[in-house]
Amino acid sequence: MASQSGNLWVLLGLGLAGIFVLTRKLKEHKEDLGAFIQKLHLLPPPQPAPPKAPHPLTALTFAFSDLFDIHGHVSTFGHPDWATSHQPASSTSPAISALVQAGATALGTTLVDPFAYGITGQNKHYGTPTNPAVPSRLPGGSSSGAAVAVAANFVHFSLGIDTTGGVRLPAAFCAILGFRPSYAAVSHVGIIPVSTSLDTVGWFAKDPNILRRVGHILLQAPLAIQCGPRQIIIADDCFQHQIVPLDRSSQVLIKATEKLFGRQVLKHINLEDYISSKVPSLETCSSQKTNGEVKTSSLKLLANIMQFIQRHEFGLKHAEWMDIVKPDLHPAVTAQLHGKLEISDAEIENSKSVRSEMRAAINSLLKDERILVIPTVADPPPKLGGKEILSQDYQSHMFSALSIASISGCCQVTIPLGFYDKYPVSVSLLARHGGDRFLLDTLQTMYTTLQEQADIASKSKPSSNVVSKEQSAEIAKEKRSGAVQCSSCCGRYSGGKSGHRVLFGGTDKFQRSILKKLMLGHLCGCI
Repeated sequence: MASQSGNLWVLLGLGLAGIFVLTRKLKEHKEDLGAFIQKLHLLPPPQPAPPKAPHPLTALTFAFSDLFDIHGHVSTFGHPDWATSHQPASSTSPAISALVQAGATALGTTLVDPFAYGITGQNKHYGTPTNPAVPSRLPGGSSSGAAVAVAANFVHFSLGIDTTGGVRLPAAFCAILGFRPSYAAVSHVGIIPVSTSLDTVGWFAKDPNILRRVGHILLQAPLAIQCGPRQIIIADDCFQHQIVPLDRSSQVLIKATEKLFGRQVLKHINLEDYISSKVPSLETCSSQKTNGEVKTSSLKLLANIMQFIQRHEFGLKHAEWMDIVKPDLHPAVTAQLHGKLEISDAEIENSKSVRSEMRAAINSLLKDERILVIPTVADPPPKLGGKEILSQDYQSHMFSALSIASISGCCQVTIPLGFYDKYPVSVSLLARHGGDRFLLDTLQTMYTTLQEQADIASKSKPSSNVVSKEQSAEIAKEKRSGAVQCSSCCGRYSGGKSGHRVLFGGTDKFQRSILKKLMLGHLCGCI
């Protein structure tokens, strides 16, 4: 009887201990929204004596995803099995050291998706960080905790890893700035690799000036005269795939550009057509995938290539450990990691060709200080517990725009533009590979005007002068077949007159002329 009583007390004690641990974890999650894995303090060196200038990042705090090496610390890489099967780091990541030496104080490590592989921000082992912008929605991943830490004002900036969108996507979902630098512009030393040819060290901030200052430290770029963009190229076709109306996304940027630089700087493009013509190796992927069915878009093919490269290179680095440890994974991560396992040499070579052609194509498009504008993502953040994130179609759709920078290696910045229907809206600016400082300077120049125009758009009723997605798509077709010039101003849609009757039907020449002026004028904002 005494033995049974003793067992009951043991069980009761274990139960109370479990309740205490769970309560403490819930309290910690509530306090920091589940963003942090471990709190720590990496303090900067003392300030130099006058008249020397203070450290450039003095008084700024930051956090970083839990996959950067810190001397004596074991990273989780988003999974407890990784931490228990690896030794503490023998040195600190150069990126972290550079920021601390520049005067910033590190406050902790932040949550990532398991193995930094997902895009949702979910982590069944450590919980899902709460999205401060939309608490009922996912924060996005893989660098979810780093994004939440900035969005909730816990730190001034944070570092994450962007492989297939791990910084850009959570920045869009959490309504903050997110920067993916050019490939290899920031050292990869001291980070756990996901996909060695796609990984970049990216960073988040709310303030464009802080984003830029952090960039100057990490990029180690020499000082240069700041210059504005010579051309801003709007990828009209990409904006057709998003749910947000054009007057709350691309039109906001168009109006800001006109106000800052003038209408003559703007250019419009069908990006999918451009990529199809400049990246011929995608045709090989298309013939393999379609089997006579409807042709897949070039951006979706690009997204497939990106996921293929990520899966292949992740396997090369971590397959042996995965086979030995057999870590427990979320179905979304399992579905991505256990894709096609047999990979031919021909597929690997073709993916290299696509990457090489894509870099050349984007660098050519964006040479001479040009900027490309695309939506960061097409859809709003998924609901917590939503099942759509498990589907391949959803992931392919989500990855389409993100694949442009990942495959080409160019730099990209995510810019919040307020909210539509209670969800964050964002656009992205891209510059050529190596144009990182120019892109950060352009953001600094445009940011305030962009926010002003976004605020005006949010308070305005939808204008009849804003072309609809359907109209824009028709005009894009007209342009490819030889659209007429916009006679009310800028001549942006110049070309031959062939095919104009497809869009502007009717027999009355005067009516056709008026319609052409109205439709083309609405699209470019002339009237």
